[in-house]
Amino acid sequence: MTARPTVVVTRRLPGIVEEELSRDFEAKLSRDDRPLGAAGLQDALRGADAVLCTVTDRLTSEVLAVEPLRARMLANFGVGFNHIDTAAAKARGLAVSNTPDVLTEATADIAVTLLLMVSRRAGEGERHVRCGAWTGWRPTHMLGTEVSGKTLGLVGMGRIARAVARRTHHGFGMRVIFHDPYPPSAAEAAALGAEPRETLEQVLDEADFVSLHCPATPETRHLMNRERLARMRRSAFLINTARGDVVDEAALVEALGDGTIAGAGLDVYEREPEITPELLTMENVVLLPHLGSATQETRIAMGRRAVENLRLFFSGAPLRDRVV
Repeated sequence: MTARPTVVVTRRLPGIVEEELSRDFEAKLSRDDRPLGAAGLQDALRGADAVLCTVTDRLTSEVLAVEPLRARMLANFGVGFNHIDTAAAKARGLAVSNTPDVLTEATADIAVTLLLMVSRRAGEGERHVRCGAWTGWRPTHMLGTEVSGKTLGLVGMGRIARAVARRTHHGFGMRVIFHDPYPPSAAEAAALGAEPRETLEQVLDEADFVSLHCPATPETRHLMNRERLARMRRSAFLINTARGDVVDEAALVEALGDGTIAGAGLDVYEREPEITPELLTMENVVLLPHLGSATQETRIAMGRRAVENLRLFFSGAPLRDRVV
């Protein structure tokens, strides 16, 4: 790189990543760590050679229609890119990259965390202790549901789902079933102790826990709707670490309220960061603030992967993680 391209960074990144970025680029860092909004994103696209964006940045066709357009690349900090209109980006000649692989293990850990918390009423129990309501051990107090030996149904069988299967089958002796239109090989599934099912409905019928690992696409929006939630067992739990709009939150509130399902563990939300108010009042729901990849190690690795893609792009080399 003979010149230092200008890169607008839309949110605060781990310090070590910001330092690396600033060494190679004219980095415009986010100091107040707030979403730029449509107008701010358009200013970035007009004034920089690239934008290092995150899931909080809604890069719609309207935003990307900005004139004049100086930016030539969107380096996305995250594996999911449904917040970017990739067709509009391609039409405008923008390259788009993401950060796959490096967040698999951390996100799988959060899925298992939610599964354990909701089944053993851990969130409810901690609130019980903190508010001073606990009066001591007794045989029938806050009885939960065992995980060991139960059936886990995975909706999608990509990298994160496979990591969840590995943890739950080999760690807790769970029987694992899954549905994915693009399944892993029979040998890989067998190594994970995972059994394929031809339809999503079969998974919902059989599973004690249903964990969502599908991408956010127009086809998967509200995949878990009123009818599919009703297919689940009344004793079953729903876990979502995928994307919020895969679940119809209004239908989920109904299902949790009337006992259609036993509980849910959520790390993502349909209108994030807004959360359906009824969910906040329900004891049979565990709510986390999108912590899937939130470890120091993972966020640093994600940042470095985004910086690597920027370096490759501006040196004329093929992107490691090209989306568009």
